[in-house]
Amino acid sequence: MTILFHLGHPAHFHLFKFSIRELKASGHHVLIAIKKKDVLEELLQDSGLDYVNILPEGKKQSKWDLIRSQWKQIRAIHRLVKKEKVDLLCGTSAAISLVGKWNGITSYNFNEDDAEVVPMYARLAYPWATLIFAPKCCSVGKWQQKKIAYPSYHELAYLHPDHFTPDSKIWEQYFAQNESVFLIRFAQLTAHHDSGIKGINLELALKIIEKLEQHGTICINSEKELPPELEKYQLHIKASEMHHIQANCRLFIGDSQTMSAECAVLGVPFIRINDFAGRLSYLEELENHFGLGKSFLPQEKEQILETLDHWLNAKNLHSQWQEKKVQMLTQRINLSDYITRQLLRAPKELLEESGKARQ
Repeated sequence: MTILFHLGHPAHFHLFKFSIRELKASGHHVLIAIKKKDVLEELLQDSGLDYVNILPEGKKQSKWDLIRSQWKQIRAIHRLVKKEKVDLLCGTSAAISLVGKWNGITSYNFNEDDAEVVPMYARLAYPWATLIFAPKCCSVGKWQQKKIAYPSYHELAYLHPDHFTPDSKIWEQYFAQNESVFLIRFAQLTAHHDSGIKGINLELALKIIEKLEQHGTICINSEKELPPELEKYQLHIKASEMHHIQANCRLFIGDSQTMSAECAVLGVPFIRINDFAGRLSYLEELENHFGLGKSFLPQEKEQILETLDHWLNAKNLHSQWQEKKVQMLTQRINLSDYITRQLLRAPKELLEESGKARQ
């Protein structure tokens, strides 16, 4: 079978990387198409996997640039499909759904953001996708009959203990073995669904740092250029090392959905600060059902700082979160192994099985 994966974000590389390797090892022909996004290409280069960058200039922010970049990706994937005689399209983009529909090829769309939160994406991708893979808690809107629901999260495709063990040698390249490290992340928040969304501003960041400095080392990982006041805290590491740092940090504070969820499944307390607070089902589940973190709107400064004080002064916080992580893992599956198995099954069989589960 020839399978094409379209990756548009570093998290999408992690989502599929183990499945890609397993499929290649089983003799399947696997193609990877990417666009420029943050550290995505660096991750591919470090992995040694072959890929083609179909949008090396990246996606611009204006509406017309977005349309042009989408069209360019659609044309490039269409050409790859024809040239390589692709049997199955997989990814998290509208492009694979559209190309699949036009060419009569099966397309599997993976997403963990609720359709109501990413309405443009849902309208462009879901009507044409053969199947939609999403966590059980995630809404896919009116395309529920296409949904293949699973009890897991994207982050458990690559951070499940079956696949990931923190490497102490990587940690010790940057920090002392038992050093208390606080990781802060600033996301770019420029995707189409991020329009009007606010995250951590400089004033709040400085107040958070003032509290953290009394308890340990502060490191900032940022997708955007940092103001001069924060440059001294910037963490310079390889993209492939980040999860090993996350797994050992004491607390995570950021406006990134993905890194918040990654810390959750690693058993690291997170404080997520952006206008998506309370709106994403998978993070709501990690926060409220499993108690692995808390989310706040940017204007909720007092609650943010109170929670930070409480956690900084709590005893046995690490062991408490590790216990919560274990409880979560008993109820959630290794997603990578699940994906690999499902990709080799017929869509009709998957839909029939999914329909029975909904009854």
